[in-house]
Amino acid sequence: MEEKSLKESIEELTKLVKENNEKVKEKKWKFPFGTKPGKSQRKKNYVCTLVINENGHYEFKKYQIKDQTFLHDTIPRLASSGYVMFNKKGIPLVILPNWSVKPFSPMENYQESLIDGSNTTGYRLLMARMQSEKVDEKKKIAGWVKWVIGFIIVGGIIFALVSGGGGKAPTPA
Repeated sequence: MEEKSLKESIEELTKLVKENNEKVKEKKWKFPFGTKPGKSQRKKNYVCTLVINENGHYEFKKYQIKDQTFLHDTIPRLASSGYVMFNKKGIPLVILPNWSVKPFSPMENYQESLIDGSNTTGYRLLMARMQSEKVDEKKKIAGWVKWVIGFIIVGGIIFALVSGGGGKAPTPA
């Protein structure tokens, strides 16, 4: 068995990792069967509801909103427009903790994060500023560029020697 240098081993490993990453495809997330409201059901105010139980388990259900409420376990729950979220395809979703009549509200959660300082907007601005202020190393000239410049200089010297210095000496008057 041949002894490989450390550099060759690292290159081989990175090649294998890249090949494996190309083979793995991310699965697209889909709503569980029967919980995604179709187009006609969406027109009749049906929503997909993610119910979070007290023990931490969750389940998906489909409910129809009537008078800004829907019934879950015979208890009316709020379902105004502030509680309904939509994905890219326009499918409505409500996240409902089972112990509350009030679902999760993305607008309220966003306002709370601004107040208590846990919002990521400020961090993004700081990171962008730090990236722009970063001092970069001086870029090195590539190896082939050095060779080309060297050949041009050597060629110029050889041409000057072969052609006799490049010009004629002035004749005395």
